[in-house]
This record gives sequence, structure tokens and C-alpha cells, in this order.
Amino acid sequence: MIDGARNVGAPWQGAGMTDARTSLRSYLQQGRDTLLWKMDGLSEYDVRRPLTPTGTNLLGLVKHLTFVELGYFGPVFGRPAPGIEAWFDEDAGPNSDMWATSAERRADLVAGYRAAWARSDATIAALALDAAGRVPWWGDGGADVTLNRVIVHVIAETHRHAGHADIVRELIDGSVGFDSVGDNLPEQDDRWWREYRDRLEQVARQAAGPEHPEPGEQPRG
Repeated sequence: MIDGARNVGAPWQGAGMTDARTSLRSYLQQGRDTLLWKMDGLSEYDVRRPLTPTGTNLLGLVKHLTFVELGYFGPVFGRPAPGIEAWFDEDAGPNSDMWATSAERRADLVAGYRAAWARSDATIAALALDAAGRVPWWGDGGADVTLNRVIVHVIAETHRHAGHADIVRELIDGSVGFDSVGDNLPEQDDRWWREYRDRLEQVARQAAGPEHPEPGEQPRG
């Protein structure tokens, strides 16, 4: 694999998850690995391509989640996180953490994400799940949190963006899957998928009524 993502399988398939900390850590790692795997085999152009009107792109998701991990498992618990200052730099411009400049090397951003994992994992290992922290950017005056809540929050955010990456990768080259190509989809050929999609389109038009006619027909009403 080009970016070195580990194929760990689904967390619920893992052995030895006998405590909450291990279970939470496993779900977090699965989301991390899936995100990196989505860039495997792609060119520099494709990992940076904006595939939605709001510019969603694969390498930008990696950059963003690096800051997420550095922030939530660093300053929130009073632990150092070198590089996190860029996340709060007002001069960087809106959404600057969601895309990579041409000068930012892909390998460096992936390495930075992995380094953030290591710092996060150190925090998770060092503190009790009920350890107190404070998120200063949550509402006026911030919010008091526990390590358990922060882990759950970062798991949710990581898997949300892994879902974004899944769709972006499918738009690039049709590649889909959870930990490997097509591993969590019905085993069907391309013709079946085309017919399946066409069937869903037809059902959607039928459900919408006259304002969404079949192709070639004029809207009624």
C-alpha cells in the first residue's frame, strides 16, 4: 500500500477487546486506517482534487484530522502538541486545514497524521477515561469534558470524514470498500451496479411524482 495504511479489519472482529479503552482505541484506529487507505494508488492530482462544491478532497481530510487529533488529545488535556498553533491561526484563512498547498508534500502530511496518532495514543494510555479536560472552542467559555467523551467525539469525526473519503474515492475511480476493494458490498459485476443505480433513479422519480419525470418527458403540473 502506497501510504502504508494497515488493514486491521472491522473493530468488532478484533480479539481481546476486554475493556472500554481498548475497544474505543480500536474503533479510532480503524477509521484512521480507512482514511489513509482511500489514497492508495492515486496520483498527486487525485488526492488533492476538489470533488464537491465545498472542495472536499482526500489529502485535505488527512490534514484536517491531524489537527483534530493534535487539538483534542493535546491542549484539551494540558498536553503539548507541536504544530497545533496553525489550526488556530486567524491569518491562515477560512478552511485552510481542509486542503494541502502545492508546497506541502503528501508524504509529510501522512507522516504528520501518524505522528498525531502516536501523541493521541499516548494521551489515551496515560489518562483515566474519566480524566477531566476542557475544550475551549466549544461554545462561549468552552466546555468541560472527560477523556472518554473526547475519544468518542474524535471517533465520530474520523469515521464521518472516512465516509466523505469513501465517496470522493468512488467519484475518482469507482473504487469502494471498507478495508479492501469491495469488501463490504454485494459481489456483483459492473452491469448489475449500473442497472441497480438506474432502478434507484426510477424509484426516486416515481416517489417524487410529476415534477421529476422520466428522462425525455416534460414536467407536468
